[in-house]
Amino acid sequence: MKSFRERLGNEIILFDGGTGTYLYEKGVYINRCFDELNLTNPELVTEVHRDYINAGADIIETNTYGANTFKLTPHGLGGKVYEINLRGAQLAKAVAKDSVLVAGAVGPLGVQIEPLGKLSFDEAKDAFKEQIKGLLDGGVDLIILETFALVKEMIQAIRAVRELNADIPIVAQVTINESGTLLSGAPLERFIEKLKDYPVDAIGINCSVGPKAMLDALENLRSLTDLPISVQPNAGLPQNISGRNIYMTSPEYMAEYAKRFIQTGAAIVGGCCGTNPTHIRAMRKAVQALQPAKKMDIKISDLQVEKPAEIKIYEKNEKSRLSNKLLKKEFVKLVELVSPKGVSPSKEIEKARKLYHSGIDAINIPDGPRASARMSALALAAIIQKEVGIETVLHIACRDRNVIGMQSDLLGAWALGLRNILAITGDPPKLGNYPDATAVFDVDAIGLTNIINRLNHGLDIAGNPIGDPTGFCVGVGVNPGAINLDEELKRLDWKIEAGAEFMITQPVFDIKLLENFMKRIANIKLPLICGIWPLVSYRNAEFMNNEVPGATVPQEILDRMKKMTTKEDGFNEGVKIARETFEQVKTFADGIQISAPLGRIEAIFDMIE
Repeated sequence: MKSFRERLGNEIILFDGGTGTYLYEKGVYINRCFDELNLTNPELVTEVHRDYINAGADIIETNTYGANTFKLTPHGLGGKVYEINLRGAQLAKAVAKDSVLVAGAVGPLGVQIEPLGKLSFDEAKDAFKEQIKGLLDGGVDLIILETFALVKEMIQAIRAVRELNADIPIVAQVTINESGTLLSGAPLERFIEKLKDYPVDAIGINCSVGPKAMLDALENLRSLTDLPISVQPNAGLPQNISGRNIYMTSPEYMAEYAKRFIQTGAAIVGGCCGTNPTHIRAMRKAVQALQPAKKMDIKISDLQVEKPAEIKIYEKNEKSRLSNKLLKKEFVKLVELVSPKGVSPSKEIEKARKLYHSGIDAINIPDGPRASARMSALALAAIIQKEVGIETVLHIACRDRNVIGMQSDLLGAWALGLRNILAITGDPPKLGNYPDATAVFDVDAIGLTNIINRLNHGLDIAGNPIGDPTGFCVGVGVNPGAINLDEELKRLDWKIEAGAEFMITQPVFDIKLLENFMKRIANIKLPLICGIWPLVSYRNAEFMNNEVPGATVPQEILDRMKKMTTKEDGFNEGVKIARETFEQVKTFADGIQISAPLGRIEAIFDMIE
């Protein structure tokens, strides 16, 4: 099992959800000392930990958030600080085994410290040491300091950890209000400034508010620090219903915001009060779909592969007609055709034939777009090339295959004469017609590009020679409208390092957004193919603007589509807008990739004639 530091920054880490509120859901009265349950009801605590592990958490927290002398004393437990923390760590470690990591949870002391209170800084540090020693002796893998309102109190907790163990990882989290400041009123800038002299592995925000306020604060925090950031919101604000505090935020809503946290730069996500295993299970799916954990350790450092001396590696001008045109800087035109839902590809073949005769360079074939079950994209690509003679660009998605299946399909594609591949991560199953289907995601698009690069050098995924190499022309997707453009560009750099040879954008509606993206990649020499999606209605424009990541539709275009009163008017206006986009992008892009609106390829001829 990888350590916390081996994971941090290399994959998204998912913490568990609320412990105290989940115990409350299970019937523990709110006036009970939840930390005491480590001694009096260890079976229940173990059940909570197990539920979170089964939901997909990478790290579980000990049931020790309030297990310090000041919070335990009112319950008559002031003399059992070490025992409760030791037992809490042991329970979590016993159920975690070698499957997940355990974080020792430490919260504020619950009393004022100097200068507002009588408790000195050193006395506060010693109180934290008493608690943390039990956690360390119980074998926790890291310490998480959470829900701190005062940075000066958090500093005493960090001092306590470091005096006991100079090397154990620390995640330091403060809590905020709806305005994005600490509960003390201090800005996040002060939190970062005060913590710079104290060694922690990650900083973050948790509790008090729901996902929306956390996202706003994360955007600010990301600009203030280079440290990895953790975000663990409450499931909204609690509502008192029939005497019980109920959190109303749905798992689906938490999952959507988990995705936004990651896109904005969070390295760690999880839940706090009101979240339970149902929320974490939904967040697990979102995390895995957006930035899959690399179950096979395909690393960037492995990308430069040695080619066996006896084989000939394909040059770019030898790979495919598309590759040769891009090399010569000829403007290329691709059209997307989606596989049929049944067994007959006759309509797609006929469309491909018309497109071929009209001068289209290649047919772009998505791999189960929107997580839909259709005829194999590989099969359709092979049939079109055989029946029509036009080249195809075959999408390979990481969602449906493990790395063994990917390699097998790639070798088969080469044997069938396919020469152009677009490596994509793939839409999550929840978007499709089988939302409960299991996603694989052994690797993402970066890892897949690496696999293709190895095959192009005559090596399999383990580095073993395969004989004659493949010679795929490898493309990757880019998102000019990414929420976190810096992260998108970092991933693009990795894709290029892995062997990418051209890039295709998400559908572009906002030319200014694309121009900004072009400025950011001015130093990248990879050919850029611009995606164009003809809108068919105002509702379609709203969908693209709100539900397709990176597809920003300007208000001007929304207004134009809204004025259309009939379906045909909407269709024609969408084609007109697409043509205007084409006229603009052809002056600086290396090609276009057009989606046929409602499958009507005649509209494409109107766009590019």
